[in-house]
Amino acid sequence: MNNKWNKLANDQTIQNTVKALGQNGIEALVVRSGKEAKTKALELIPLGSEVMTMTSVTLDTIGLSKEINKTNGKFRPARDKLYTMDRKTQAQEMKRLGVAPAYVIGSVHAVTVDGHVLIASNTGSQLPAYAYGASKVIWVVGAQKIVKNTSEGMKRIYEYSLPLESVRAKKAYGVPASAVNKILIINKEIQPGRIKLILVKEKLGF
Repeated sequence: MNNKWNKLANDQTIQNTVKALGQNGIEALVVRSGKEAKTKALELIPLGSEVMTMTSVTLDTIGLSKEINKTNGKFRPARDKLYTMDRKTQAQEMKRLGVAPAYVIGSVHAVTVDGHVLIASNTGSQLPAYAYGASKVIWVVGAQKIVKNTSEGMKRIYEYSLPLESVRAKKAYGVPASAVNKILIINKEIQPGRIKLILVKEKLGF
């Protein structure tokens, strides 16, 4: 596995990336740690909002998935509703819930210095909400995921993210491996204020 994909970007690269993301309609906020990222993400979600947390090692690592989804009345977790539904009889309703939540929060696999974002998926379940369906999108991203360009982003996905996700999926779901079946590349967001990316100066996720 190529360890170059797990090296934190320096401050100048982070600054250049933040500027480029902003020019492409994605507001990037820089924090020093996963703890700060969790606090910032929670500040961005109004109390009582419907929130869908996508499967994410990053969110689990900083405790954000648990904070949003635990029953404390602060938010309306979309996953709570999903867990009460029957996949055999309500599959389409479950898809609709995941596609268009008020808020969706997760992570990505690569961010380019010229301000593009790449997300790979096995099933594609998180991609519609990120691309269009969710009213607001929040991503928490470790600064080791910054790459030079889209081509390097693709290499990072296949050479680094996929092998690690395969190990995780095997443990979590008992499957032989994961796969890069669908990839979303966001070059620009045209809805002002829709996407916020919290860039963390710490290695988080893969």
